[in-house]
Amino acid sequence: MIKVGVLGAGHLGKIHLKLLKQSEKYELVGFYDPIKENAAKVSDEFGYKAFDTIEALIDAVDVVDIVTPTLSHFDCAKQAISKGKHIFIEKPITKTVAEAETLIELSNKHNVKGQVGHVERFNPAFTAVKDAIQQPMFIETHRLAEFNPRGTDVPVVLDLMIHDIDVILSVVKSKVKNIHSSGVSVISETPDIANARIEFENGCVANLTASRISLKNMRKSRFFQKDAYIAVDFFEKATEVVKMKDAPEQPGDFDMVLQNAEGIKKQIYFENPTVEANNAILDELETFADAINNNTTPIVSLEQGTDALRVAQQIIDNF
Repeated sequence: MIKVGVLGAGHLGKIHLKLLKQSEKYELVGFYDPIKENAAKVSDEFGYKAFDTIEALIDAVDVVDIVTPTLSHFDCAKQAISKGKHIFIEKPITKTVAEAETLIELSNKHNVKGQVGHVERFNPAFTAVKDAIQQPMFIETHRLAEFNPRGTDVPVVLDLMIHDIDVILSVVKSKVKNIHSSGVSVISETPDIANARIEFENGCVANLTASRISLKNMRKSRFFQKDAYIAVDFFEKATEVVKMKDAPEQPGDFDMVLQNAEGIKKQIYFENPTVEANNAILDELETFADAINNNTTPIVSLEQGTDALRVAQQIIDNF
């Protein structure tokens, strides 16, 4: 079992602590939170060991799980990597691309692994269909959330849209060519609603919308590709897969057949991939343990987390 410690015992930090305690792949050593009152409360309530300093926690573990505010990600990760510790770091990886690139250099120098907490990659609806997403040419995403003061210290692009940016970059095998975007601040000092159009060199276009001032929650992505339409509902954990193939010579009574202007006939059929219930946060943490034990590349590497941040920053810069 890999010894792990958690930095940050806020809302998400407590979830990580609970899951790491349950995991059969980790031994939870304890946590560090700079707010002493909060650390004492969490320790008393759940029985986790609270460390007095960040240095003491890092020294006691093999993996440091960084669940602190984004502004402190870089400093925490730098300290951990410099002591030869593997890091799991919540998204966005860091505040700036330069910081993220420095972490990559440090991790290579010290021969440690890092994974970024882009949890939607482990959403069962996405994992059920990701292999079916082949060369999408148009993608549309909507990520809408009811207002929550937590997270408003960063633009909605870094808070919400970055999930969809990461998912899109994981399925589009092409470089970004152009980005157009707009953002509006309604309640916060930073944009609360944003739209971005990402054009890739291979011709794929992605249109992303994110809002944290919606009246309802929505997390949907639609992927359009040759002879297929694939929809993923990250919130409801549901999928919809519609495919087309050449129509048979003699269609059955219940076959759905379309004919285009050129006279080509296509049969429409539906696939219902099984969506296996899971705990996505536990899965991302445990696959990181597997990557360490098997010396393989983590599913969401530091490089991929940096790519997502780079695109997010370009979107923000274009506002």
